[in-house]
Order: sequence, then C-alpha cells, then structure tokens
Amino acid sequence: MFRGKMIEKTITATFQVFDNLQELPNSVQTLMQEAFMARDKAYAPYSNFQVGAAILLENGETITGSNQENASYPSGLCAERTAIYYTGAKFPNTKILRIAISAKSLEDVVDEPISPCGGCRQAILEYETKQNAPIEVYFMGETGKIIKANSMADLVPLKFP
Repeated sequence: MFRGKMIEKTITATFQVFDNLQELPNSVQTLMQEAFMARDKAYAPYSNFQVGAAILLENGETITGSNQENASYPSGLCAERTAIYYTGAKFPNTKILRIAISAKSLEDVVDEPISPCGGCRQAILEYETKQNAPIEVYFMGETGKIIKANSMADLVPLKFP
C-alpha cells in the first residue's frame, strides 16, 4: 500500500503563433522555404503526406530532409529525423539553432500546423540535450499559421531519459 503524500504538479509551455509566413523573421522565412523544397522531394507513395524539414546550424549551414516511406512501413523515416541524423553525421560538434517543418497532403489542403511525431521529438530533444542549448522549432502545414516553440523541451516536458 502506498503511504506517501501525493503531490500534483502543473507543466506549462509557451508557444508563439504566427498567422502567416510574412510575420516570421526573414531568416526563418528562408528556412521555411528550404523546408518547402525538401517537402516536395518526399517519397510518400503510401500516405500521400509529404513532410519537409530544414535545420539551421550555428556555422550557417542548412541541412534538409524529407519523409521517406517504404512498403515495409517501419523502414521509412520522418523528415525531421532524416535531417537531424544527417546533421549529426556530417556536423557532429556544430550546434543546431532552429528547425523549420512543413507538411502537405496530396489529397487535401493542410492549413493547420503539423507538429513533429513523438519519435522525432525525442530525436531532436537528444540533440538539444547533447548541445546543452535550445533548438527553436517552427512548424506548419502547407499554408496558414506557424507555431514556434523556443525549445524542443517545450514539446517534450518530461524527457526520456
């Protein structure tokens, strides 16, 4: 039988919401345009759902990735992890400043922000922890509002491990 005292905690996160691309700083607009171009290179013949990610590094380099599906579904990879793992392989000691993510469907207009999946959140959070500095995360559909998190920790407040 549990004899401890239960306590309740509240976790909060603050996000910024931009109505459209023009409200973003120019450097973020450029990064999101890179995410759009990456998104259009996605290989998504099964879901018809294309995602692109663009990462800005502290050295000025931009790394992009798109989702890559496979008939053996677990063998595919999300855009965010494609980009983050390439970044880790190519620039292992360079800090990541921000990531921009955009998603679109070939069947319907995606006008609401699409956030990274749990696996991608964990992968980005590990790089944020490794570099001991926050990674700004911007995400959107193909049009409409953009959400900005100042850190991946805002999207994963109870990180593993």
